Amino acid sequence: MVRLGFIIALVATVGLLLSGLAAYRVYEQEVAIERIALGRAIDVNASQVQDRLTERELLGRVASGLFRTPSVIRADMLQPLRSSIYAFKTDFLVASWVARLHPTEIDAAEQELRKAGFSDPAIRGSDGKPLAAAALQQPVDVVMDIEPRNAETMALPGRAIDDHSALGPMIARALKTGKPEASDPWRLQRANGPLAVALASPVVTAEGAEPVGFITFSYDLSDLMLANDDLALFSVALKDPRRPDGELVAQDGGDIVERDVPREGVTPIVTRTVTFGDRDWSLAYYAKVNPYRRGEQMGAIVAAVGLALTGIVCGLFGYVGYSNLRLRREIQMRIGFERRLTAVIDELNHRVKNILAVIQSIVTRTLRHGADVDVSRELLIGRIHAMSHVVSLLTDSQWQGVLLRGLFEARAIPHSDRIVASGPDIVVSARAAQSLSLLFFELASHSDEGLSLVGKHPHIVAGWEIAGEGAAATFNFRWEEFNTSPATRRPDSEFGQILLDRVAPEALGGKAKRYFTDASYVYELTAPMETVVDAREANRTGRITEPLNRG
Repeated sequence: MVRLGFIIALVATVGLLLSGLAAYRVYEQEVAIERIALGRAIDVNASQVQDRLTERELLGRVASGLFRTPSVIRADMLQPLRSSIYAFKTDFLVASWVARLHPTEIDAAEQELRKAGFSDPAIRGSDGKPLAAAALQQPVDVVMDIEPRNAETMALPGRAIDDHSALGPMIARALKTGKPEASDPWRLQRANGPLAVALASPVVTAEGAEPVGFITFSYDLSDLMLANDDLALFSVALKDPRRPDGELVAQDGGDIVERDVPREGVTPIVTRTVTFGDRDWSLAYYAKVNPYRRGEQMGAIVAAVGLALTGIVCGLFGYVGYSNLRLRREIQMRIGFERRLTAVIDELNHRVKNILAVIQSIVTRTLRHGADVDVSRELLIGRIHAMSHVVSLLTDSQWQGVLLRGLFEARAIPHSDRIVASGPDIVVSARAAQSLSLLFFELASHSDEGLSLVGKHPHIVAGWEIAGEGAAATFNFRWEEFNTSPATRRPDSEFGQILLDRVAPEALGGKAKRYFTDASYVYELTAPMETVVDAREANRTGRITEPLNRG
């Protein structure tokens, strides 16, 4: 009983640990998914906000660049621009022409406003009180034209905005920098009006370098912040530039409200900076849903199931773990396969070109001018067949190399039944296999003359061995045909001589020689092992040979 209780307690402990680990892993995965989705949505929103702000700043630059008239004391300056500014995808609330008037131009400006039919043509301050021209010591910036013209906006022309709390500093910055400048947020037109931000673009005529006025566009902050989506995963707040502890938040209905920065409990998940009107604006993003809540819920469920059904949870966890491991391995294998397939395709393209070049050389050398047609045809068919055989072997191994003994098969070379091959089964590389396949065919195809001249087949011995170790290892190959002599053996063709004496040795980085003894024809080839064996196979198996299959 004690032993059984100990085993049960051990199983229960392992089950609890595994259940806890599973709950933690599920929690991490769910949290990661939620945070990734939220982060991507925030990045998209910030990018769209910046694009929208850039588009509206471009509108200001384009509009200011269209002014070419030397006279700015006019109440219809926006008339040539109305069709142009509406051509943009814009959502401005009010566009205005602000002329920079000298004290001597005040009377002419009032006459122009009166002629244009505005309700109050007097030049006055932003508070509505008239300005005395005699009391002015410097130019004043006055609204001279407005778009759209409606009951609310018709009263705005004639007002000077230099003393306006938000527009005055904006005009001063634009006058100083000569670039479009943005204002602080303010309530447009009335105390309960939409919270807006204005952009002022200075207008400079061709005759002077100092701005003669400004084109202004006022925008609803909610449209610029793109915060009207009720289904968004986050809410966005604009850091209030008027006070460091304030934020401007878009409600679900699209209205902008002011609030203090939350100090406890609620913090922005991320902050993004956008540029508008030569100023940096900070957008704080708050998650509408807790990205950790789903992870906590899933983790709690897994932990509860683990506590209640320890044995079952352990089994399910093992199965899930195995499935995840198998899926990960499958994904890794698929990625590796795709990479390997790409490499194989590239290698195949390269090798096909090489094979075509070799075949072209074979055809050219075999069917040279003056050669016997029948003999050349047989040699050509045999050589191409040898190439086809080695390509088939390489294709089966995905160009990872082939066993050397496979090159002596009857499908590859003639008279293979009277060839005695001996030596370790070396896995030779693809390049070496092509060279050796042609070499063996050339040797075998010229060994059958002994049958007609001496009355019996030549006995052929093909043997190879590995000498030395490591980087100094060499591959020694010897081909010997008995019962043959210079008089009985068919002479090597021109292509065969080139292949035996130069092409094959150079391809393997070695050297070769051929000669006759009293009773045999001998061909010897010596090459470094690093150019003969398949390096990848050697690295994989830790050896360059496979055991010789005697069966």
